[in-house]
Amino acid sequence: MREGLVVNIGRLRLKNPVMAASGTFGYAEEFKHFIDLKKLGAIVTKTITLKPRVGNPPPRTCETPAGLLNSIGLENPGIDRFIDEKIPFIKSLGVPLIVSIASEGGVEEFVSLAKRLDRVKEVSAIELNISCPNIKNSPQSTVYSLQKNNGQLISQDAKATYEVVKMARKATRKTLITKLSPNVTDITEIAQAAQDGGSDCLALINTLMGMSVDVRTRKPKIAMVTAGLSGPAVRPVALRMVWEVYKKVKIPIIGMGGITDTESVLEFFIAGASAIAVGTANFINPRTMIEIISGLEKYLARNRIKDIKELIGSLKI
Repeated sequence: MREGLVVNIGRLRLKNPVMAASGTFGYAEEFKHFIDLKKLGAIVTKTITLKPRVGNPPPRTCETPAGLLNSIGLENPGIDRFIDEKIPFIKSLGVPLIVSIASEGGVEEFVSLAKRLDRVKEVSAIELNISCPNIKNSPQSTVYSLQKNNGQLISQDAKATYEVVKMARKATRKTLITKLSPNVTDITEIAQAAQDGGSDCLALINTLMGMSVDVRTRKPKIAMVTAGLSGPAVRPVALRMVWEVYKKVKIPIIGMGGITDTESVLEFFIAGASAIAVGTANFINPRTMIEIISGLEKYLARNRIKDIKELIGSLKI
C-alpha cells in the first residue's frame, strides 16, 4: 500500500481513503467471499439503533435510470446483538470500524448509543446518521425534530443538528462523523452547525428523496411511496455539495454519492473531500472499492503525485 494514500479523519488514521458506505455493505461479513476486506481504508456499518428494527414493508428497492431507490427503514439487530454478534468478525480484519447510529426517539438515544460505543475498543469512530429519509413520521423515527417532532430530519435544521452533535460529542472521545442530508436549501449552514457542535468530520451526501411509479398498476414501486435515491444519478449533486461545504468548513469531508470508479473518486477529492465512501456500486460490482484503491495508486504514480492530500480542494476555477 502506497504511503501517499494515507489520510486522517479526526484522530482516525486510514491507510487509504476508500471505505464502504453505511447501509450498502451490511456488517462486512456479507462480502468476505468477494473481496479482501483487509485492504479497505475503513468499514462503515449499517446504521444501528438502540433496539432492533424490522424496517419498512416491501417492496423496499427499485432500479431507476442511473440509480437505485431504497426504503429499507434502518432494519438492524439493535446495539446489544450488534456488539455481541457483528463486531467480532470485523475486529478480526484489523480494519478501522466506523459505527453508524440513529435515534428512534430523541437526542437521548444518540447519547446512549455514543456512550455505549465509546466503551467498545474495537470501534474507531461513530457516524451520526441524522439524515436518513426512509423513516416516516412516527414515534420510531429518525425524523425526530428537537423542536416539535414535525417530520423534519435533524439534518434539515441547523439548531437541531448543533444540539445533537454537541450532546454526542460530550458522550464520546472517539472520532465523530456527522452524515448530512442533501434535501435542504443550504447544506453549508447545516455543515457549519455540525462543525460548531464538535463534529470531527462530515459525511455527505445521504440519499436524495425520490419516487417511481408502475404505470400499469398506477401504484408506487416502493411500499412507502417515496425513497432515497442513490447511484450515479446523484453524483453531480453530491460533488456540488462537497465543493460548497469544503469552502465553508475546516473539518474533513467524506464524499459519497454515485461513486463507481477511480475517476469519480478523483472528482470528489478535487472538489474538497478527504476520503470517500462507496455505496450502491457495491451491489453492481463488489470489487469496486478494491479496483478504486488500485486505480488511485496508479494515478499517483503516473502523475508523480507523492500524497493524495495534494488533490484535496485543488479545483481550478
